[in-house]
Amino acid sequence: MEKLKMQTNNGIVSNIKKISSLFPNCIVETVDDNGNSIFSVDFDILRQELSPEIVEGRDERYQFVWPDKKKAILLANAPINATLRPCKDRSKDFDNTENLYIEGDNLDVLKCLKETYMGKVKVIYIDPPYNTGSDFVYHDDFSKSAEDYLANSGQYDAQGNRLVANTESNGRFHTDWLNMIYPRLKVARDLLSEDGAIFISISEEEIENMKKVCNEIFGEDRFANSFITRRYDKNLNRQFMDQGLKSFNIGFEYILCYTKNRFLFKPIFKAASEERSSCGYWKGFWNDADRPTMRYDILGFTPKTGQWKWSKDVAYEAIENYKEYIENFSEKMTIEEYWLQTGKTKKFIRKNPNGKGKNAGVENWIAPTDGILRNTNWTDILTSKNDKSTQGLFDFPKNVDLIKLVLEASTDKDSIILDFFSGSATTAHAVMQLNAEDGGKRKFIMVQIPELTNEKSDAYKANYKNICEIGEERIRRAGIAIKEEFPQNAQKLDTGFRVLKLDSSNMLDVYYAPSEINQAMLSLFTNNVKEDRTSEDLLFQVMLELGATLDSKIEVSKVEDKKIFNVGQGYLVACFEKNVNDNVITKIAQMQPLYAVLRDNSMADDSTATNFEQIFKTFSPTTTCKVL
Repeated sequence: MEKLKMQTNNGIVSNIKKISSLFPNCIVETVDDNGNSIFSVDFDILRQELSPEIVEGRDERYQFVWPDKKKAILLANAPINATLRPCKDRSKDFDNTENLYIEGDNLDVLKCLKETYMGKVKVIYIDPPYNTGSDFVYHDDFSKSAEDYLANSGQYDAQGNRLVANTESNGRFHTDWLNMIYPRLKVARDLLSEDGAIFISISEEEIENMKKVCNEIFGEDRFANSFITRRYDKNLNRQFMDQGLKSFNIGFEYILCYTKNRFLFKPIFKAASEERSSCGYWKGFWNDADRPTMRYDILGFTPKTGQWKWSKDVAYEAIENYKEYIENFSEKMTIEEYWLQTGKTKKFIRKNPNGKGKNAGVENWIAPTDGILRNTNWTDILTSKNDKSTQGLFDFPKNVDLIKLVLEASTDKDSIILDFFSGSATTAHAVMQLNAEDGGKRKFIMVQIPELTNEKSDAYKANYKNICEIGEERIRRAGIAIKEEFPQNAQKLDTGFRVLKLDSSNMLDVYYAPSEINQAMLSLFTNNVKEDRTSEDLLFQVMLELGATLDSKIEVSKVEDKKIFNVGQGYLVACFEKNVNDNVITKIAQMQPLYAVLRDNSMADDSTATNFEQIFKTFSPTTTCKVL
């Protein structure tokens, strides 16, 4: 049987293998600090392989660098000894839900998820900490221990990561923020599906740096668009300029969108709005709830005047006509020529001669087949907005309608959506809301570090001690409200979530030099699991390593009082009990799982250990057996 490594993959080793497949002459064998032979890259030879001229010295080049950037890259690739432990008492409908809420530093959580969820996430939406001079940011430090963090700050997690205030007086104001965001985006990219996209809310302080980071990680040609949304301001009548004429008021925030590869975003249609039809700017353009106003901006060509009004059916027909143009006519004629030649015979562009103003009343958009998001009045949507699900818990969370609009444009009905700066869990709320509206079965993964709540806040006084507790409560409240709003879909709607908590590995560190081993330590080699860890803890770490998604259905049975876990209907069967005999092994083998896992010291006696392989050869020869 193979031994499970119980550690995340080493990104450096993976990258070296990729380079080796392209340039085998650049791989050399060296020796590490422990005297073990390892492979590394000869960068001088690699640079020469990638240059048409002889490489001698460092040339000037266009690049984006900052202090510790190499350390940030190393941090993204470095493996960790960590796991995700289930918390059933904090979960909702643990056994049936397919949604996840994960507590812990998001970099380590992303690394834990990477192997199992690589290429499976359709959309990532994040609202990372804004670098405003007072907000808390994640701080990753290679040199300080968890004890040092405890002495220096009251906010830290089990991995030794803490939250610190990054003030404008800090000489590394931008550097610290970049070192926080870079490795997280680098790992997150691997989770995106080939037709996936990431949406990032950001303010003006770091939008330039964020775009440069994303250009490097996702590729400059994968930039889809940036959207402007209105920033919430309770003082609607504030002065246009700050007092003392320091600066103009900035009333907007941004959403950057990058795709893994280019893909077609979905059209969005919105019904007429009573609120908008009553205000002067929108009056007269929302007069028919069955005929939503929309504009189709095709590769920059728009009629000189007028406003298009299409019904939903006509709009979809126009999309199909446009696809036909791209596939059959785009190399023969321009869009304008195509439009003029087809005229009324094809519903490609339908102009409303009664429209007033170039963009009046426009709120909806349809993306062209090149995947680039075009014009939309996102500025009509507030970035933040309170609702009943957050009252008394969180001030000004992200607007559910805003994120729902993002998901509506970019997800399928069964997509996985990830938010690793979950905050008050607005993204989870938006996923459930959209599923209730269109009958979808989208699943969310929320990740949030347990940042402590302010002792003066209403949430703290209500006994919510950290943001994770707020996020979980918000999902519960939102789920109840949505089911009340959509009783016809309530039975099928998944408003539950499995809570998992980042922690150190379940396995003891039992690696010692031979001279350090004594008689009292021998028990470590027969019991390599930490005393406070449960069978469920072990199961979820094994699930991550063997590729079973964390929302997999888990069935529990007993054979001779030994608990047996069946994950994903036979994908993985595990038993972590001691004194497992032939009968239990036979029962597991008869389930014919893809993987079977037991503890290293679980066999009842030598006879069972001897018979183990023969039992599986008899009942399930294709099963891969592993021990931990």
